[in-house]
Amino acid sequence: MATQSTRTTKLDLRLSPEAKQTLSAAAQAAHCSVSQFVLASALSRAAETLSERQRFELNAEQWEHFMAALDAPPQVVPQIQRLFREPSPFDLPAPE
Repeated sequence: MATQSTRTTKLDLRLSPEAKQTLSAAAQAAHCSVSQFVLASALSRAAETLSERQRFELNAEQWEHFMAALDAPPQVVPQIQRLFREPSPFDLPAPE
């Protein structure tokens, strides 16, 4: 777990006295330091945020629609076909 590894980087926060009091009370209730409480809370929220970007859940009906879309033949999009026929600005010039 990231909170158990060697700590070599510091993060400074500016907060209101009320916010600090709330964090202190919560840390005391959790029987840990404010730093430990803030770090654990922030890491938990970070994991949740990243998970939301990597996973999604579907009900049975949504799953069926999703699988049907994956199994459907590819659609021909003329604009994309034209785009791939045009030379890219990153293409190397043809050797002479």
